[in-house]
Amino acid sequence: MSNSPQPAQAGPVLLEAKHEGIATLVLNRPDRLNALNNELASALNEALGRIAEDDSVSVVVITGAGRAFCAGGDLAAIGKGRQGRETQSLEPLLRMGMQAVLKMRTIPQPVIAAVNGAAAGAGMNIALAADIRIAAEEATFGQNFAKVGLFPDYGGTYFLPQLVGPAKAAELFYTGDMIDAKTALGLGIVNHVVPGAQLEAEVKSLAQKIALGPGVAIRAVKKTLFGSEKKELSEALEREVQEQIGCYLSEDCSEGIRAFFDKRPPKFQGK
Repeated sequence: MSNSPQPAQAGPVLLEAKHEGIATLVLNRPDRLNALNNELASALNEALGRIAEDDSVSVVVITGAGRAFCAGGDLAAIGKGRQGRETQSLEPLLRMGMQAVLKMRTIPQPVIAAVNGAAAGAGMNIALAADIRIAAEEATFGQNFAKVGLFPDYGGTYFLPQLVGPAKAAELFYTGDMIDAKTALGLGIVNHVVPGAQLEAEVKSLAQKIALGPGVAIRAVKKTLFGSEKKELSEALEREVQEQIGCYLSEDCSEGIRAFFDKRPPKFQGK
């Protein structure tokens, strides 16, 4: 999804632009399918903190550069740390992510996720943290943590059951299978699905409609819908961090990451 206005700030991992009350944040590691490393998670967290205090911003749009929305955590970096059985590289990524999704839910401005391609793992959960999701027909979604022996993070265990119910959430978590945009729409994971070529225009139209609306009332509605859940969401995010660190140190995780890079099915042992 391109941006008509020139970015107000451009960094190596996150592009920011403001235009007519709409702030657009572009996850910008297209060569890595916008996979999350510490730098990107930190940049997203910091940008959301600035936007929360910016009265000139009425709506926030989050999207990805290139052909993906976000492929989740960067397994190359995660796997390197796993080889040494240390969590110093993983925990900051988890904690910056939990703060970012908490901000998405609690900043006063509505947040729209423009899902332009694959949204996997933590990438799917960033989309779920948004108030509204619009997906391109080419978009795919997956809670693929089980594929590499990890526990869901970035709020997935909190957001997904709310949208699809615990039984369907369990299926998606247990299998780690990807689903297409049409299936996601049928499950209520996304609000709308549009042809990829129309995604930018559709998101812009909705964002402008909201930006031109009654800001006091809209912010009050967001606070009512999502703001009251801050304590419960914070507790769920903390549980996710602890559970993922435990799974990260398991032999199953080590095997899952090796199998991913070997491009073969993992052989989990339940250890």
